[in-house]
Amino acid sequence: MIDVLLVGGGLANGLIALRLKRARPDRRVVLIESSDRVGGNKTWSFHEGDVSAEQRTWLAPLIAYSWPGYRVLFPRRERRLGHPYFSILSNALHEAVSDALSVDLLLGREVAQIEPDRVELTDGHALEAACVIDGRGLSSPLPFCAAYQKFFGMSLTFSDPISVAEPILMDATVPQQDGFRFVYTLPWSSHTALVEDTYYSSSAVLDQDRARKACLAYVTQRGWSVASVDREEAGVLPIPLDGEFETLRSRWPAGVPAVGTRAGLFHPTTGYSLPDAVMTADALVDLDPLDTRHALGLLETLARQTWQERGYFRLLNRLMFEAADSPLRYKVLQHFYGMPDGLIRRFYAAQLEKLDQVRILSGWPPVPISRAVAVLARSSWSRRPA
Repeated sequence: MIDVLLVGGGLANGLIALRLKRARPDRRVVLIESSDRVGGNKTWSFHEGDVSAEQRTWLAPLIAYSWPGYRVLFPRRERRLGHPYFSILSNALHEAVSDALSVDLLLGREVAQIEPDRVELTDGHALEAACVIDGRGLSSPLPFCAAYQKFFGMSLTFSDPISVAEPILMDATVPQQDGFRFVYTLPWSSHTALVEDTYYSSSAVLDQDRARKACLAYVTQRGWSVASVDREEAGVLPIPLDGEFETLRSRWPAGVPAVGTRAGLFHPTTGYSLPDAVMTADALVDLDPLDTRHALGLLETLARQTWQERGYFRLLNRLMFEAADSPLRYKVLQHFYGMPDGLIRRFYAAQLEKLDQVRILSGWPPVPISRAVAVLARSSWSRRPA
């Protein structure tokens, strides 16, 4: 008998599998993924304050890189923040889940139907389980109004040492196009780095050829000589502008809980999903009995509360996309990075205090006042839990 059947091999289900198996090695956990790898081809990063010390402890075997701080660069602001930063590579997640599950990791298998105690595959096979969880990601059309964060990254090896020792989370001194554009750099070593061309855009279309050329032009401008291109990754993340949880919830299979982006469990503004995936795995590890009915009650409550609590972030997204002129959206972030250290930490952790919320919206606005007022007037944020 299968104790837990995880459908979809993304970050959320990968971490759930690891957490459950480490807590109870005797528990049978099966994960089904349509591709040939868990986690795909991705890099996940997080700030120290995004997870607890206990959570970092069980994540530690997956963490490939860490730094004591990071920098941001804007036309009128440069700043270093002493907030420790960590990165996990998808190959580490794949290897860890493969080791933990062994023959219970089913790759290259398509799902035809999901029920609370049974999953049917397209090849006719069916699996029965006490607990079934859906982590297959969001499907089109999206269940909320959204803009997009899209990126194309290249892991590069350089001929000579580069002059970057800590991440540059945003270099917005680059030419602005297709919305708010910045380059994101993670230095893996003195001779290697991930360089990503990133856009906050109203369009979901990612021109990978253009982004590839932009990455190479950026490193050339920095004076770095490329010896080899070791890996490429790309993604388009939804940035919700509004929406109701019940619409999101209606996309779940009948009687089956969802996790990850399918449940709306990601930071609405940054798109970071790892902290919520960790939170979900921790919530499930203590659930007793661990069956579909109790998991549905737990995860539906968790997802609904999280969605409602983050209405303020969707308001900020609307201010950036609806009130700011596209070429000037960088000013919203340039303004934000002038805020106190603690506020920025809490922003990334999605744990803003009331005073933080007021402070972000106060002072000289980086968007036209008339447009900001119009967006605020249409907002129902003030009637949502904060």
